[in-house]
Amino acid sequence: MSNSGVQGAGTRTAGVGANGPVPGGPVGSTQSPPLSPTFAIIFPIYVLGYFEFSFSWVLIGLAVFFWWRKNHGSKNYRINRALAFLEHEEKAVRHCILHFDDSILTDTVKQMWPFICQFVDKLFRETIEPAVKGANPHLSSFCFTKIDMGDKPLRVNGVKVYTENVDKRQIIMDLQISFVGNTEIDVDIKKYYCRAGIKSIQLHGVMRVVMEPLLGDMPLVGALSVFFLKKPVSTVTFDLLPHLLMFPGLCDNIIQDIIYSYLVLPNRITIPLVGDAQLAQLRFPMPKGVLRIHFLEAQDLLGKDKFLGGLIKGKSDPYGVLQIGNQLFQSKVIHETVHPKWNEVYEALVYEHSGQHLEIELFDEDTDKDDFLGSLMIDMAELQKEQKVDEWFVMDEVATGKLHLKLEWLSLLPTPEKLDQVLTSIRADRGHANDGLSSALLVVFLDSARNLPRNPLEFNQQGLKKASVSKAIKSGKKVSSDPSPFVQFRVGHKSFESKTRYKTNEPVWEEAFTFLIHNPKSQELEVEVKDEKHECSLGTLTLPLSRLLEAQDMTMNERFPLKNSGPSCTLKMKMALRVLCLDKSASSSSDSTPSTVQVRKASTSNPRGAGGGGGGGGLADAGRSTSNLAISGSQQYLAGIGGKEPTPSIASDISNPYAAQELQQRLRQLQNGSGPSHFPLGEIQLTVRHSSQRNKLIVVVHACRNLIAFTDHGSDPYVRLYLLPDKRRSGRRKTHTHKKTLNPVYDQIFEFSVSLVELHRRTLDVAVKNGGGLLSKHKGLLGKVLVDLTYEDIAKGWTQWSVSPHRCTFDPRPAHSM
Repeated sequence: MSNSGVQGAGTRTAGVGANGPVPGGPVGSTQSPPLSPTFAIIFPIYVLGYFEFSFSWVLIGLAVFFWWRKNHGSKNYRINRALAFLEHEEKAVRHCILHFDDSILTDTVKQMWPFICQFVDKLFRETIEPAVKGANPHLSSFCFTKIDMGDKPLRVNGVKVYTENVDKRQIIMDLQISFVGNTEIDVDIKKYYCRAGIKSIQLHGVMRVVMEPLLGDMPLVGALSVFFLKKPVSTVTFDLLPHLLMFPGLCDNIIQDIIYSYLVLPNRITIPLVGDAQLAQLRFPMPKGVLRIHFLEAQDLLGKDKFLGGLIKGKSDPYGVLQIGNQLFQSKVIHETVHPKWNEVYEALVYEHSGQHLEIELFDEDTDKDDFLGSLMIDMAELQKEQKVDEWFVMDEVATGKLHLKLEWLSLLPTPEKLDQVLTSIRADRGHANDGLSSALLVVFLDSARNLPRNPLEFNQQGLKKASVSKAIKSGKKVSSDPSPFVQFRVGHKSFESKTRYKTNEPVWEEAFTFLIHNPKSQELEVEVKDEKHECSLGTLTLPLSRLLEAQDMTMNERFPLKNSGPSCTLKMKMALRVLCLDKSASSSSDSTPSTVQVRKASTSNPRGAGGGGGGGGLADAGRSTSNLAISGSQQYLAGIGGKEPTPSIASDISNPYAAQELQQRLRQLQNGSGPSHFPLGEIQLTVRHSSQRNKLIVVVHACRNLIAFTDHGSDPYVRLYLLPDKRRSGRRKTHTHKKTLNPVYDQIFEFSVSLVELHRRTLDVAVKNGGGLLSKHKGLLGKVLVDLTYEDIAKGWTQWSVSPHRCTFDPRPAHSM
């Protein structure tokens, strides 16, 4: 396999990668032989010719010499190979000692697992159970009767600690976790005499752990926050599920959605370690910024609508799906075109720019199943550095298509002086479907309420349902039961509702809500506390947002008296207003210099042109992941820039005589430094990515070049794929066969249904074979690649990965010489 560790390294010992020797490349001297052995060989031949001996003696002498050299060279090869393996093992041992091993953290979690189970039990009973009861009136009698997380602990497959763009008073760590547990969670809904349970839970995703603030006293950390950047891949197997779904209001994923509402960003679990830590601020932090996405247009998309049984390719009905964390946006559908123009704008809150991505997928709308038109993934950390990007991005996982995006990173500033400037700028942009662009962000933290009225008839009969009024009048009794309050917020046409706190007149919510504000000078926040039980209003509050512009730091934290309520009813809230400001200096500099976001995406997924044949130039310009062909995964073939290193003999694995002869010729050219490529078996171009939404491994076979010729007319190559260890016929994927070419272009997409948890135990087997006819004698193997799929973040795709000599990975650079 190719390894970018050899690029630009100069001539060095064969088999030694960027991080150490690679088992499979011999280690030997590359210097020319000394003069004395050469004289010892040439002089006897001269003597034989001088005394006119028969030419047969020369042939006999050469045969003896080559026999001796072959045996002697094989011996040196075996010794050098053994030394290379020994050095490689020593390097691996030193690597394990000097670097953190994920298994250490897994063993730690295993030791703590019984106590983690106790914490989960408490979380389910004290937090999730009340939430399920409040999710639907039919679930008021819902309760957990048994919570057992099983004896299989959670595994930590990878750890990453962020050191750049991080506050000095915090530690941010990402954990790649995997949990496949034999859980037993039983639930009981007494109202419907229904019992059910959960018998297994599978969970896989990236969990972020934030330790802040760092203190000068023990325990050095003020609080611990745990959350998922986006919804983890999960599978919950229910027991007696048909009985569980007999009553209305409960679906099979309601429990999962409720759990996600507590663990997926912006929600988080915060555990204070010291008493004076500001828990509310840690649980509901201010967003890092707002990303304004101008979803403009696309070109050259695939035409998925076909007519006459596929003989005539038509157009598509494209639309886009954009996702940042748990925020999802969907564009309108543009019918019958492969060059759609949407001109839509979306604004997304970004709470963590490190580790998060803007994910875009394009689909063709169909009556049965929407067809895939390509995807795109952009790193939020790069966007935050660029501030403004206006580029054409090439779509991944498809042969053609590009998307025009304008991305703006808006910082949150507590400076009301900049508001007029921002309002002027968004008015200037009007006319590009930008009506309703936001100039500010309002964050409302709802804390609690005090002294809510127990008898709503005394203060406000408006909105009270007539049945309650007539019943109270007829009985002559007062409505004096405790209310079940919830709060409704409204700014313009956007509204939010808090959770319901049952049977209390002093509820505590501790929830946060965010509003994107168009003009805070003219808009106002409307707050109404309602009683779910009596369906009436318990009090109202109207707050002009202009008051926040005059407040210190544009923040208010106080108890607000409620109108149309009791005499001492108050609602405690903290509100903060921030102006959305684009860094003009960064945007002006981005106009004069190329965007690193654009360069990174273009270098990893440029599409092949219409005339992009198998030539070397076309493949270099394509810039996709490239990997050289090797006979086996254990025999990684590496060559230095000079091409002077000894090459292992792999001709014995080529059964065709013509192909073996050509391979020997390529090896000799490689040793002499005159070969066209440093990889005698040729190269294959692949893109590998796992889609968590579709739960599939996506492999795009783009092209091959410089393959071995099986006949004097070339080869008939095709690519065969297996997802090991499954080698059944149903698990085989293969491309179509190209006739008489050594540089075939396929651009075919293959999918394997496999979960992200199972994918880490699989290996992608890619083989390039010669097809030939039905009775052809020239069928055989041209090369083979075993691709390791245990990378921690395969959702980004291979092109996002750094090169490691211990894996079959790909070089993300556009010009990948091997």
